[in-house]
Amino acid sequence: MGASAFRNLLLYSWETTDRIRLVVFLYFIGGALAFPVGLTLARLVSRGRHWQTALAAAFVCLLAITLAFTGGLFALQYRSYYAEWHAPAFTLTWAFELVFTALTALYQFVVLGVRLYFPLGFLALAVASIWFARQRR
Repeated sequence: MGASAFRNLLLYSWETTDRIRLVVFLYFIGGALAFPVGLTLARLVSRGRHWQTALAAAFVCLLAITLAFTGGLFALQYRSYYAEWHAPAFTLTWAFELVFTALTALYQFVVLGVRLYFPLGFLALAVASIWFARQRR
């Protein structure tokens, strides 16, 4: 996932090298954390079923968990950037700011960040899903 983000950011001549490193790092860590969780979830869903079900389960589980983990990391980074301007911790205002900052980050990730998975990320997802289905036979 990090390689897919890196390729796309270089292709779009995006920002500075420090920003590219941060985004690639978020996508790499998100994919690395999501892979074992997604495979475990796919094993649970496809237990005792045909290889077609295992393929679909791996594809959906890996996709959903990767998006969730990477989006969550993106939201944490977004929150840490805006924390300077937020109210003191554990107040009602802070709670609202935390929730709406996270929701805004997730929205921006869905709108702007998912495209960084095309085409290499989805190719890797397809290869991992096929590998998982073949391993289950």
